[in-house]
Amino acid sequence: MELTLKIVDADGFVRASATGRDETFLVYRQDYREGDCVVVEASEPGHLFLALDSAIQPGFVYIRESTYSLAVPFDDKRKSYSPNAFKGDIHRLSVRKARPDELAQRRNLALNPWDDHANQALFPHARANVETRGEAVFAARNAIDGEKANDNHGFWPYTSWGINRDPEAALTLEFGRPVRIDEIVFYIRADFPHDSWWEEASVTFSSGKTLSFPLVKSGAAQGFPIEPCIVEWVELHGLIKAEDVSPFPALTQIEIWGTEAPGAGHRNAAVTAADEPA
Repeated sequence: MELTLKIVDADGFVRASATGRDETFLVYRQDYREGDCVVVEASEPGHLFLALDSAIQPGFVYIRESTYSLAVPFDDKRKSYSPNAFKGDIHRLSVRKARPDELAQRRNLALNPWDDHANQALFPHARANVETRGEAVFAARNAIDGEKANDNHGFWPYTSWGINRDPEAALTLEFGRPVRIDEIVFYIRADFPHDSWWEEASVTFSSGKTLSFPLVKSGAAQGFPIEPCIVEWVELHGLIKAEDVSPFPALTQIEIWGTEAPGAGHRNAAVTAADEPA
């Protein structure tokens, strides 16, 4: 797989680039300017370890299209990242193709610290029908960025998916290819008493099967094993708020554990699911 990293400015000028076979590094020795984009190009679809900033954890991701582009965040959009991210006049970026033994490992398939609203190429990808006030610190991407601190809200590392008090709020997580999942883990935001919580959450799989999970008032991980099933996306919905005075339940993180699906390149792989959570 040929891999390329680029820094492209607002006018489309390539300010720096590096290309390699299965792995490449780019050291960019300038301050980022508004309008700059970090671009990843791959000669074929595949799994990557992607590290676009030293202040953000690397992501094990799947690139489905030939080009992924991330606009360097400024102003309000920067608030959902570490204050050290994208800062300074020297930046180290890297990307490499995942090895077969890494692909075989069970892992959190929902993790993608490089997701954002404009992303259509790099998976997993989160999108929602509502985000509180349209603010970056309450965007859907925050639910899969790997940041689990949840005893506060409104700034990094306390990012979350905020539902703007909407009882019909739903979040869809797309994997970009079939995956085999076996466990769902929720981290609800736990800035009590500012926050409320959900007593129940439902998840619908791409097969059409829906499971419901009981939740409690806790900042700890709430995990639910499920019968293994092959899916291409899941939707979180049916969020039933607890009866308390706070109107602000929110989700800090969702993890979907499992492995790559056998024969994932075949779009009509069989799908099964459990009727009840284990």
